[in-house]
Amino acid sequence: MLGMRELRFDKHINKDVVLCVSTNHRASSSTIEALNEDSISYSLNVKKVPFYRRKEYHGASTVCVISINRNLYHRARRSLERIDPIYRRRLQLNVI
Repeated sequence: MLGMRELRFDKHINKDVVLCVSTNHRASSSTIEALNEDSISYSLNVKKVPFYRRKEYHGASTVCVISINRNLYHRARRSLERIDPIYRRRLQLNVI
């Protein structure tokens, strides 16, 4: 077909990185609120912890994993600084 160009995708597509992991529901919800205030897109994945591994997670039955695009990582870390320190300590932040 004449005039039809091939679709090109952004080179940063599917470049998601894990921002943080938490077993605390309030810490996860305050993190999500901070990301929403700064208009940072994220994906939320809630994983069930098997019964025999709950000792590693201090008895938690679910783990919340928040992922973001690699380009938004530094912006997201700055927005997490506004979270209450009590909840921030309950997050396991990943460093790239």
